[in-house]
Parts: sequence; structure tokens; C-alpha cells
Amino acid sequence: QLKVLADYADLIPGCLEACADFRARGLKIGSTTGYTKEMMDLLQAEASRRGYTPDSTVCATEVPAGRPEPWMCVMNAMNLRIFPMEAIVKVGDTLPDIYEGLNAGMWTIGLAMTGNELGLSEADLKALDPATRENKRKRAYTRMAQAGAHYVVDGIDEVPPLLDEINARLARGERP
Repeated sequence: QLKVLADYADLIPGCLEACADFRARGLKIGSTTGYTKEMMDLLQAEASRRGYTPDSTVCATEVPAGRPEPWMCVMNAMNLRIFPMEAIVKVGDTLPDIYEGLNAGMWTIGLAMTGNELGLSEADLKALDPATRENKRKRAYTRMAQAGAHYVVDGIDEVPPLLDEINARLARGERP
């Protein structure tokens, strides 16, 4: 698996632009993964070559338990020296991502069309007929919303405006 992992390390569409927006806001970026440290070291080097470098990465093997438990998110918060947890946003493309963020007391945003919940590459998604694509989209939105996601969007490029909405909600005293 290690020999071919880099062949499947494409960044999701909109990742670099969204991360640039996050950085312009002064935000730090943490990543959580079920991969082992050895696998993640390889993927991080590849992602860095492609322009993506998070400030902290925590693997499931570095904490007492992985998703849906909150420990990877908590470790990222510690590494980044960010608190309280309700001021942090978890963005993920799986139901366990959503549960992990909720269990950590974070706002959660589900990515319905660019990840594991949909389970298709960008090319395969574009090749679907519109009705099938929309049915898959609705299913992913429903499943993520039912899991408790505060927001569900198609892709990471739709996250930046939600950060403004979350900040407004925090200013009104709302919490995740």
C-alpha cells in the first residue's frame, strides 16, 4: 500500500483556495486521519509538493482511539494551542468525521461531494448522468445531516462563508 499511496494523493477540488482563505483569516489548519504515521509521512510529503501543508496532523495511532472518539481533534487543538473547542470547526467527508467533531464539541461541516461519503473520483462524478448525480448528492447530504453536521456543502470551496456564519452565531452566544 505504501508503494502506491502517493498515486492517490490528489487534493480535493478547491482545497488550496479554501486553505488560502483560511490562512488569510489567520486560522490554523489541523488534520486528522486514520492512516498510520508512516503512511501519513509519505502523504504529507506528497501533499506539500502539491501545495498543501497543515499546521498539525494527528494520526489515529497517536491517540487512545480514533474516530468517532474526539482525541485526534483534541490533540490538534493542543498542538495548535487553540481553545475553547467550540471556537474550532471540523470539516470532514465521512460520517465518522462528523461524529469526531461533535464528540469534541466543535462545529462540524460535512463535504458531501468530494470525499468518502459519495465515494467517487471527480472524473467518475462528472461522468454520472445528472439525475444519478443529484440522487447521490441528496443521499450524502441527508446522511451527514442525520449524523448531526451543523452544515453540509458540496465541497471545501463552500466552507469560507460558513466561517462567517459560525462567527456570527458565536457572537450571539450560540454553541455547537
